Amino acid sequence: MAAVTTRAIAMAATSCSSSLITKSPLLVRHKLLAQNALNLRRSTSKKSYTCSAIYNPDVLVKEEGQPQTLDYRVFFLNKSGKKVSPWHDIPLRLGDGVFNYIVEIPKESNAKMEVATDELYTPIKQDTKKGKLRYYPYNIHWNYGLLPQTWEDPSFSNSDVEGAFGDNDPVDVVEIGEQRRQIGEVLKVKPLAALAMIDEGELDWKIVAISLDDPKASLVNDVDDVEKHFPGTLTAIRDWFRDYKIPDGKPANKFGLGNKAANKDYALKVIEETNESWTKLIKRSIPAGELSLV
Repeated sequence: MAAVTTRAIAMAATSCSSSLITKSPLLVRHKLLAQNALNLRRSTSKKSYTCSAIYNPDVLVKEEGQPQTLDYRVFFLNKSGKKVSPWHDIPLRLGDGVFNYIVEIPKESNAKMEVATDELYTPIKQDTKKGKLRYYPYNIHWNYGLLPQTWEDPSFSNSDVEGAFGDNDPVDVVEIGEQRRQIGEVLKVKPLAALAMIDEGELDWKIVAISLDDPKASLVNDVDDVEKHFPGTLTAIRDWFRDYKIPDGKPANKFGLGNKAANKDYALKVIEETNESWTKLIKRSIPAGELSLV
C-alpha cells in the first residue's frame, strides 16, 4: 500500500490561529512534512501555531507515495474529502491587493516540485526529464510556487517582452519572507515586483511577493521597498533564474523589460492579464490541449 499523509490546514475566517493535524488510522500510514525536511514517520500529532497568512477555507493536503520518487503526489482536498485542484479551485484574489499563493518548493531545497497541469486535480509532483526526477543544481533561496487561477497563454505574444509567448503554466511566485514554508501551504501574499524571464523563447513571469505574516511585510509595498529592506534580493533572484541551467550545459536564461524588475503596478497588470487568460481557458474559449481543467 502506498504511503499516505493527510495534513489539515484549518482556521477561522478572521483568525490568526491555525492547526496542522495528522492522523494514523489502522492500516493507513501517514507522513508529516516537517518544517525543515520531508521526514516519514508514524504518529498521531497536532501542532498549533499562529499563521495569519494561510488562506481561510479548510484545506486537506494529502500526500501519496514517498517524497523523491516518481509516484509522489500532493493532492488538495476540500472539507468533505473530495479532491480539488490547487490551480483551478483555490481563488486568486482576496481583496485589497492580496492574493493566494501556493507553495511548491520550500526555500533552501532543490527538488523541482510543480503543479502537474496535465494530471487530474493538478497535484504537486516532482518534475521529471527523460524519466528521471529533476533537481536544481543548487538550493533555491526563497519559497517558490504559483498564483492559482492564472495561466501564461502560449498563443499570446507579449509585445512588452520581445514578442515572447507564454509558457503554458500558471504564474510563478518568488516569496521573499524569512520563514521556510511547506509544500502545499496556501499563503496570503502581496505582490511587489515582476521579472520577465525568457526561457528558451517562452515568457515565464516571476512575481516577487511577500507573505503577510512576515515581520517585514508592512515595510515593503513596491519594488523600491524591496531594495531598501531586502538589499540585493531582486538581483539575486534574477541571477539565480538566469544561471540555474548553465551547470546542465544550457545557455543562460534572458530577461526582458531592460533586465530589471518592474514595479508593483506592472506586477498587478501581469496578474490581471494572466487571470483573464485562465478564465478563457477554463471556459474553453481557448483550446486546453493536454492541460487538465479539473
